[in-house]
Amino acid sequence: MSQDNELNTLKSRFRGYFPVVIDVETAGFNANTDALLEICAVTLQMDEDGWLKPATTLHFHITPFEGAIIHKEALEFNGIRDPFSPLRGAVSEETALKEIYKQIRKEQKAAGCSRAIMVAHNANFDHSFTMAASERAKLKRNPFHPFATFDTAALSGLAFGQTVLAKACATAGIPFDNKEAHSALYDTERTAELFCEIVNKWKKLGGWPVVAPQTDDVEITE
Repeated sequence: MSQDNELNTLKSRFRGYFPVVIDVETAGFNANTDALLEICAVTLQMDEDGWLKPATTLHFHITPFEGAIIHKEALEFNGIRDPFSPLRGAVSEETALKEIYKQIRKEQKAAGCSRAIMVAHNANFDHSFTMAASERAKLKRNPFHPFATFDTAALSGLAFGQTVLAKACATAGIPFDNKEAHSALYDTERTAELFCEIVNKWKKLGGWPVVAPQTDDVEITE
């Protein structure tokens, strides 16, 4: 592989990390006590010219774990009327995360990356719920970095002057339907598009590959 082609890989672009976009819908704000109700993951790929794009989407409705707290206000916000309804087709945290992690590890290995890193909008929230669910399910092969993330709220503030997902997408020229918002599937797909747009925009502006600054040799004498 030539040096240029090597630079146009996920492992080179993100220092060995495999970025995966995540969004969760929950029954509150406390990852340790409140129910995880929905999760979606979108893996990413880079073409031979170095442009980032979405790859695989995995989406699950989640059954609240035993003893989970469910706040009415949270359900009103995300539109999940009955977390226990069989019509949701919900699965356990363990089942959902095992499937997501299995696919991540498969694509991560194919990309030559050493570890996955979560991409999310206000990433600490999604990261904390995913990690807490992994611990409850006693999953030992969690592919995600334990604390590092790519936060598209912060990146959008830099790239587009917006931190709200809908406004950042609008500024980036990405269609966003507020009626569809707060669905993990919809929000993850829009966040993935937004992250790809930011990374690709930086490349278009000449920010990648990084060009080492030119410095004149200076003789240092004492």
